[in-house]
Amino acid sequence: MQVHSYSYHIRKTINLALPVCFGQLGHMMVGFVDTAMVGHIEGIGSRAQAAMNITNSLYMLVLCFALGVGFGITPLVAAADGAKKPGRITELLRNGILVSVLTGVVLFLFLLFVSPLLRHLNQDPDVVEIAIPFMNVMIFSLVPLSLFSACKQFAEGLSDTRMAMVVSLGGNLLNVLFNYALIFGHFGFRPMGVMGACWGSFFARVAMGLGMLLYIYFKPSFQIYREGFKMKGVSWKVIGEILLTGIPIGLQFIFEVGAFSFAGLMVGTLGTVKQAAHQVALTIAACTYMFASGLSAAVAVRVGNESGRKNLQEVRKAGFSGLMLVAALMLFCAVLFILCRDSLAAVLSEDPQVLKIASGLLIIAAFFQLSDGIQVVGLGALRGMNDTKFPTILTLVAYWVIGLPSSYFLGLYFGLGVTGVWYGFIIGLSFSALGLLWRFEKITRVNPDTSI
Repeated sequence: MQVHSYSYHIRKTINLALPVCFGQLGHMMVGFVDTAMVGHIEGIGSRAQAAMNITNSLYMLVLCFALGVGFGITPLVAAADGAKKPGRITELLRNGILVSVLTGVVLFLFLLFVSPLLRHLNQDPDVVEIAIPFMNVMIFSLVPLSLFSACKQFAEGLSDTRMAMVVSLGGNLLNVLFNYALIFGHFGFRPMGVMGACWGSFFARVAMGLGMLLYIYFKPSFQIYREGFKMKGVSWKVIGEILLTGIPIGLQFIFEVGAFSFAGLMVGTLGTVKQAAHQVALTIAACTYMFASGLSAAVAVRVGNESGRKNLQEVRKAGFSGLMLVAALMLFCAVLFILCRDSLAAVLSEDPQVLKIASGLLIIAAFFQLSDGIQVVGLGALRGMNDTKFPTILTLVAYWVIGLPSSYFLGLYFGLGVTGVWYGFIIGLSFSALGLLWRFEKITRVNPDTSI
């Protein structure tokens, strides 16, 4: 059985990860651009950012579950590719698109009925009245994003990561243009203010979904899988496999993002300025997370390929090479946050009070960068081995039993405010990182010279 060095795996992971990282960043930049541009709306910038924080508290929670279901496609495709089974890959394409799109539709209908609950979360009433119509438009993008996710995860399972990057960056450019036109009233459009941001994001995401679908359909090397676009031959068995992998991943996202969303609602009880500062700092921290998430996706594919070849020794090397890479990346980001915190915050807000608080939060963010990177790549490594049950339980404990209560007691009970809430992030992320690192080391340690 072929044996490779760590340097080989690091090179392979970097080549696979770079397009994913920039694609993930482009996807994240849609929210970054929205936050930045509404922050410059005269007279209501801070309230608009606070409204986006409330909206994201619920919308992103549901969106991440939908994307998590799509993530279930990648390790299955990667394993089938490693085992050289094109018929299996075709089945995964057909059933993966169906599962993802239907998930998006169901979650869209769910949010449509629950959005009025935002009025009962003890938030600033003026902010809530901006947030509800904003979210009612944003939820339309769940379906095209679910389509984009299914096609993206399918391509990544076949180690094709570049087009998803191109489509994501193109979608971000479209979002900037739509926002510029609709928020401030250019190119003949009337100014829509904060509502222009959500419509701009929706149109950009529709373009992303269609763009990725057309790429998968017309790419010459994917022609052998074109039968997967015909809904004839839908398999409940394959759907069950995708859901068995995807739902735990979606739940992992819910537990993590839900904890951050709930923390955002805690901060909302402290006032609009603190809520806007929290949104600014979290948006910046999320950008570095997207790079780590890109590495995680690459590691899931690399581990999935080696799992398909039944090579445990190479599975271990593929996983740990990704962990080494993300540790170096996030340490660099931590230094960047500390040295450039004022300049970074100023990109998203002009309010002096918001900037002062957000700059302080970025110092705290610097301290959880390493843990955040290790936990997300650890999840990717375990996902590549279809090990999803333990990580799901661990994320539940890390964020909802340890992290979130820590945020509450430090922030609200002991009166440390938004700073205390963010200290809870450090505690929860560190517990998750250590647990996932231990898990991957343990299940790949047993007699690594044998196959799996």
